[in-house]
Amino acid sequence: MAMPYPFTSLLLLLVVPPSQGANQSPLPLGSLPAVPTLPLLQALQTRAPGSPGWQVGPASGQPLRYMLNLYRRAADREGRPRRSRSLGTNTIRLVQASSHGGQPWAGRWYLQALTYHLEGQPEAEHLLRATVVYLPSLSLAHGRLLCALELVVASEAPRVLLSPTAHPRHGWAEVDVTPYLVLGNSSVGSLALRHVCVRAGRAGGHDAPVTPGHPFLLLYLNDTQAELAPPAAEPHRHRRDTGTLAHDLPNYLREQGGEKSDCSLRPFPVSFAQLGWDHWIIAPHRYNPRYCKGTCPHLLRYDYHAPNHAVVQSFVHQLVDANVPRPSCVPYRYSPISVLMIERNGGILYKEYENMIAESCTCR
Repeated sequence: MAMPYPFTSLLLLLVVPPSQGANQSPLPLGSLPAVPTLPLLQALQTRAPGSPGWQVGPASGQPLRYMLNLYRRAADREGRPRRSRSLGTNTIRLVQASSHGGQPWAGRWYLQALTYHLEGQPEAEHLLRATVVYLPSLSLAHGRLLCALELVVASEAPRVLLSPTAHPRHGWAEVDVTPYLVLGNSSVGSLALRHVCVRAGRAGGHDAPVTPGHPFLLLYLNDTQAELAPPAAEPHRHRRDTGTLAHDLPNYLREQGGEKSDCSLRPFPVSFAQLGWDHWIIAPHRYNPRYCKGTCPHLLRYDYHAPNHAVVQSFVHQLVDANVPRPSCVPYRYSPISVLMIERNGGILYKEYENMIAESCTCR
């Protein structure tokens, strides 16, 4: 789905408040200010619709509900990953199956051949493990539909029944298929399964044929290119150096609490709906990278975690040479953001991008 106007015109959202940008028409490209995009938007732009290969509309169904539940367990409403998350990786890709074969129902039995195509995975994403998620049991009006998965190694070989690795979570069961996707140091190009279900119920009961949702494949990947911003500062070293120097400066500790500084975090929310991306970015609904602004104090307080050089520079500006600039108010610590999005092939991707939200400020 093509965007209504080029992405570059959306840079206006980075220099005007969101409430204004939503009500103004985009300016001609030649009149746009030279402003760099936010790092997260640069990363997401490469995945945005509009390029050849996009075939899907809004996500729906069981795969979306499963990934939304996974996202809500892993991140808050602003996209910050929770400390209690146990994903063990920064990227999870949901791959939908392509089905083939004729009528799957034969009496009480449901038999559906499924293939998961894995070609085209980015080289920077290294597979850690893979699972297939399915519903082992579905309620019917007069009984239940019991399902299992079989691995198809070759057309003439006997099929292997796959067993869940753990008790079902909220009705879902997961089967570990990592050994069947990794051969030596390389990955196979596809995975073939057969989805087998049987209607079980009391005698005399009759249910209309129900098509169970296709099982889907989860790839747990380590994306080595997910860190797109400069690494955060080294808080322990700066805190120790500043404290040592503070004891050596006359009256520093006595005076440091007397001056207030405007150097602080400021909000800067960018709505994905305003960008026209809300049909493929599922969560979060906006990105608030925040920024640091304000004047650094003459006497840098302990809680600024400023390095020794900034403390000395501040004293030089105040007591020796006013032409030496004061330290600048800049971000000190960052946090990642988690994004849940639709991919061009209809899959769903969970990805954590490092150092995307400013959490505190310092003076340097």
